[in-house]
Amino acid sequence: MTGATRVLVLNSGSSSVKYQLLDMRDEARLAVGLVERIGERTARLTHTPADGRRRERELPVPDHGAALRLAAEELAADGRGLDSPELAVVGHRVVHGGQSFTEPTLVDDAVLAEIERLVPLAPLHNPANLAGIRTARALNPDVPQVAVFDTAFHTTMPEHAARYAIDVATADRHRIRRYGFHGTSHAYVSRRAAALLGRDPSEVNVIVLHLGNGASASAVAGGRCVDTSMGLTPLEGLVMGTRSGDLDPAVVFHLARVAGMPVDEIDALLNKRSGLLGLCGDNDMREIARRMAAGDPAARLAFDVYAYRLRKYLGAYVAVLGRVDAVAFTAGVGENSTEVRAAAVAGLSGLGIEIDERLNSAAAKGPRLISPEYARVAVAVVPTDEELEIATQAFALARPR
Repeated sequence: MTGATRVLVLNSGSSSVKYQLLDMRDEARLAVGLVERIGERTARLTHTPADGRRRERELPVPDHGAALRLAAEELAADGRGLDSPELAVVGHRVVHGGQSFTEPTLVDDAVLAEIERLVPLAPLHNPANLAGIRTARALNPDVPQVAVFDTAFHTTMPEHAARYAIDVATADRHRIRRYGFHGTSHAYVSRRAAALLGRDPSEVNVIVLHLGNGASASAVAGGRCVDTSMGLTPLEGLVMGTRSGDLDPAVVFHLARVAGMPVDEIDALLNKRSGLLGLCGDNDMREIARRMAAGDPAARLAFDVYAYRLRKYLGAYVAVLGRVDAVAFTAGVGENSTEVRAAAVAGLSGLGIEIDERLNSAAAKGPRLISPEYARVAVAVVPTDEELEIATQAFALARPR
């Protein structure tokens, strides 16, 4: 691997495989691809090399192994296959690392077995992640494989933040605790927010708001996560596109006893038919904003519930951190919705958190401040880059010392 500088990042989801090939000398994207609708009658592969000439194919793709082999074929067609001597490492996104994995980890048989043991904590995601790792290992056993865990950044939470107030023996037996997710995004964005302020991450306290279809908040003190909104699963916390977020657990008992709903149906309700979708029938914030502007009361209510939960978490994390240097908005909604950013900080000027309307509305890209110069707390928009974060962590671990 001496001198090799390329990293292949693989994100094997429940029905898709996303991949990127990066050159770590300048962090350039050499290829970006997606295989979606895996297991359906017809899947779609989209591959875009560095020259921007996108290639698309529709064909049956029965499983994740077949999807990754197709991705490898596309990369080989560019002269950048998995057998290239320039490939230093393959970095894999793994959703759940439990308490076992607190940092990026070189994959061996024992690591694979432990990720398998954690499948009950992420039954939709860890099996797909495992399929990606196993196929990549089979395609080139000589290239190091590194697992980068969504949960790892949050393992620095103190016990008083990670524990649920239930019987300790039961919780420990069934590994019930708050793990948190979106960790690679929170790690990347908190560091970039510190850089935007011209300071070292160890000196800065940041509240990160990762707002996409899935949404989570984190309180980051000196580069270490001390609290996050998601819990045992990604269902806890903020209102999301289709997930309810925080909920009285007795709602589940009520639906089972009074409505006669089976557990699987309740699970589907809370994860797939709740959040913004459940409140107004749309989970696209752009469409909700359009409907609000047209005077739609259901869209207005959904937006207000969403923004209210955001403000509650912002205020709570100010209390957790004691001193806040920056609030950073990221992911699809956080980076693009001026309405959400304005509503999230509305009324928080007493905490030193406010935005400049002109800066917030400006059509700009890249990391930027949207708070007035006099504000005690910097408010920033920081585009996330989870693939680059995975590549950086994997390359740092695998390259020769």
